[in-house]
Amino acid sequence: MVCQRSTNRLLLSHPIQVLVASAVLACAYAAASYNTDASAYVVKNSADIQPEGQYQYQYETSNGIAAQESGLGGHQASGGYSYYSPEGQLVQISYLADENGFQPQGDLLPTPPPIPIAILKSLEYIRTHPQYQEPQQQYRQVQQQQYRSPARVQNKRVYG
Repeated sequence: MVCQRSTNRLLLSHPIQVLVASAVLACAYAAASYNTDASAYVVKNSADIQPEGQYQYQYETSNGIAAQESGLGGHQASGGYSYYSPEGQLVQISYLADENGFQPQGDLLPTPPPIPIAILKSLEYIRTHPQYQEPQQQYRQVQQQQYRSPARVQNKRVYG
């Protein structure tokens, strides 16, 4: 109780200082959570769509985001986009989309690790040493003989 009473006296005796301290904390919180992207706007925008299915578009925003694409609807598209990362680095991606799928290219895209040397050697050994395969023709002849024998036995008449 003693601690609570002394805190209440401090708050009541210095209300302006408490108000200023609260205002400073509120401003610090607002500055830390301010998002420049929230106020971004489109500075450039164009689009052209042809009746035959060809199209192209491009746009750019005030915060550095840009994109462009052209293609033939449902068959092929190529283009790219760029933006600034939270670290301030310009990220640029270009792409092609066609019968082979979506194929992006860019410096920041992940790439698979290199194949270990032992695996490469194993693959080369397998390529240069094919496995033995039993000839299919001989196997078929053996199967045919097996199926013919019982059929001949069944056709013989047994008297007795």
